[in-house]
Amino acid sequence: MGGEAREFHLRTPLTDDVVEELRVGDVVYLSGTVVTARDEAHELALEILRGGGTLPIDLRGLALYHCGPVAVKQPDGSWKIVAAGPTTSMRMEPVEAEFIERTGVKMIIGKGGMGEKTAEAMRKFKAVYAVFTGGAGALAAEAIKSVKAVYWLDRLGMAEAMWVFEVEEFGPLIVAIDAHGNNFYASKLAEVARRAEEVKRELGVA
Repeated sequence: MGGEAREFHLRTPLTDDVVEELRVGDVVYLSGTVVTARDEAHELALEILRGGGTLPIDLRGLALYHCGPVAVKQPDGSWKIVAAGPTTSMRMEPVEAEFIERTGVKMIIGKGGMGEKTAEAMRKFKAVYAVFTGGAGALAAEAIKSVKAVYWLDRLGMAEAMWVFEVEEFGPLIVAIDAHGNNFYASKLAEVARRAEEVKRELGVA
């Protein structure tokens, strides 16, 4: 993603200093607590917070994963995660900036990039967006060492519930939006647009 990538091995909770060190293109392997949330969990969480309530887990300093895992309940009552691939993150773009502001999450993990509203919130509140390889749900599951809790399962269902994972060396995660306003996807789109205009001029196309 431009320049020589640096590699970081980080553990939650993440601090502002650690997050500010990261740049677009850096590679992160994350350990500690990762919490999942897709569309419905975002909406429910914000509904609770807007009403003055509290979430079942304090997300400050944690990583939020756009993921709808496949889980199997074991005979002892524990959960085993079979697959945990990323969900397309742009689905959460309309609400992610507010979610970052209200919860204090420091890393968002997903696939496909996010927009300028989220990038601005990350700059303002010191957070980063990192992408995990799509279609690698089994690889992700290998890094999930345990399910610490699951919330809203009865209300939202397995894919949309908020899962709390303990992970070890979860990655590789590639930083695509950093805490300084740099957005890999936005810059690439701008570059494509510039090149398209150059090609039009060369071809004499109005």
